[in-house]
Amino acid sequence: MGKIILPQPNEISKKEKEDAMGAYLMMFAAMGAGLPLPFINMVASLVYYFINKNRSRYVAFHSYQSMITQIPISILNGTVVIWLFRNIFTYENWQFSTAFFIYLGFVIIWNIIYTVLSITACIKARKGLLYYMFLFGTISFDRFYGNSAIKQQEMMNTKKPENNIPPSGY
Repeated sequence: MGKIILPQPNEISKKEKEDAMGAYLMMFAAMGAGLPLPFINMVASLVYYFINKNRSRYVAFHSYQSMITQIPISILNGTVVIWLFRNIFTYENWQFSTAFFIYLGFVIIWNIIYTVLSITACIKARKGLLYYMFLFGTISFDRFYGNSAIKQQEMMNTKKPENNIPPSGY
């Protein structure tokens, strides 16, 4: 089986570093669009990934990692918004249970952790380094540099070209 060599910071262009850094800045898209739209940042990172996935493996790694880390955060934030609107529109006195405040605290803690990790990843990406967020970094690495990437590259190298036979009549 072949191996994939990781890019070194001096081998990565300034444009690639900036594009990789931009992937983590998608987290601020929801804030820029205005809350309560917690899924705007998910949509922004999804679009960013699909635009940049074929530019370079380095940019694709960072944009994919950013995109998949958005999923749980968007779900947590979306749940808070739905719970909040449900309580506002169904109760006259805006009754919030203790469970809501515990969950809200849980979500705030995860948002702080996510923000710190995203800013760290953004800085590392700008320096040309691969930064691995827990769980999501492993998934992203495997997809673009690990066994999955090696297998995909080997399949592409051994695949017969589809246009090797001229059309009939020639």
